[in-house]
Amino acid sequence: MINNQYSHLTPPMGWNSWNTFYDRYDAALLCSIADCMVDTGLRDAGYHYLIIDDCWSCRSRDNEGNLVPNPEKFPEGLRPVADYIHDRGLKFGIYSCCGVRTCAGYPGSFEYEQPDARFFASQGVDYLKYDNCHRPSSQKSEMLYRRMSMALRETGRDIFLAACQWGTEDVETWIHSTGAHSYRSTVDIRDNWESISSIAGKRLASLAEGRPFCFNDMDMLVVGMNGGGANPETSADGCSFDEYQTHFALWSMLNSPLIIGCDIRNMNDETRKILMNRDLIAINQDPEGRGCYRLSCDCSPDAFTLVKPLTGGEYAMGIFNFGENRVQTGFTFWDMGLSAHANIGLSMYDCLKQKEKGTYREFFQTSLKPHACKVYRCKPVRIS
Repeated sequence: MINNQYSHLTPPMGWNSWNTFYDRYDAALLCSIADCMVDTGLRDAGYHYLIIDDCWSCRSRDNEGNLVPNPEKFPEGLRPVADYIHDRGLKFGIYSCCGVRTCAGYPGSFEYEQPDARFFASQGVDYLKYDNCHRPSSQKSEMLYRRMSMALRETGRDIFLAACQWGTEDVETWIHSTGAHSYRSTVDIRDNWESISSIAGKRLASLAEGRPFCFNDMDMLVVGMNGGGANPETSADGCSFDEYQTHFALWSMLNSPLIIGCDIRNMNDETRKILMNRDLIAINQDPEGRGCYRLSCDCSPDAFTLVKPLTGGEYAMGIFNFGENRVQTGFTFWDMGLSAHANIGLSMYDCLKQKEKGTYREFFQTSLKPHACKVYRCKPVRIS
């Protein structure tokens, strides 16, 4: 059993079946994904969860009311798949829903929280994505997430509870107290810039939300989907390299879980470069788990800088252009709290080019293409 009392201090990282495979997966495919996570270095980069989404069970429970894995997809059941995943140093995630049915119409866990939680624990589950479809209109989701959290805790197994709540019912005001470890606060992501920027825009309006043990989940990554995938709900026209890079940088800066949604068996070099950027991952996984604050740009309403305090007195600076034109943008150090007379500059490391940028004083400016970004790791240094 994989159990670490500190494992929920940073956002989870992993892979999920939904975006690319929809309901078209089975035990053999999941085992091949596990192998790929190891062979490509994704596991060693921090991507530890392999999560199967909706459509894994039969359409009905058995005569005793138990969930039944689809025998065509899992002829030997779920446990051998979980064991295979664990043997490769990974963690096993699964899906359910707080309603009477899941979003795709399979049995949900409403009124079955305890037996379902015991079933998940018996199958070696380490992560539960818990959706919000088809619940009785008289039932508030706060109580339903509280019920599943308690049921999971009663099993004695450390199971990460990912509340897929969509941002309704003022979720940010109560979700932490339910025991959930992350919470979705937006609709499902799609593989295009419009979806990415819309989700990010909502998150930017509430930067104070999310914290260790209960991170704000901006949904799965679409990096590397490139307009493909079998899921009609998430598939779209795809994004440019700059847009995927901005997507990953925003999710990293804003402490969102980093859950890959593409077919990692077919990653190209651009996708690999983005998903395995050790410097952006380190920002996302910083032990302090602090949120960002935002600095606006006078030259364009579409450009802005996010500043995130990091462990050890450093800062992450993400500069973004959501507009349709190239802009000259940046930030002044005074807006961060550095007096112009303090004789303190910033030593800056470029996280995308992965090299030192130099030391700057009072302000920093750069040029950004539409939908592009630059991210720096900065350390205050005294200037004589």
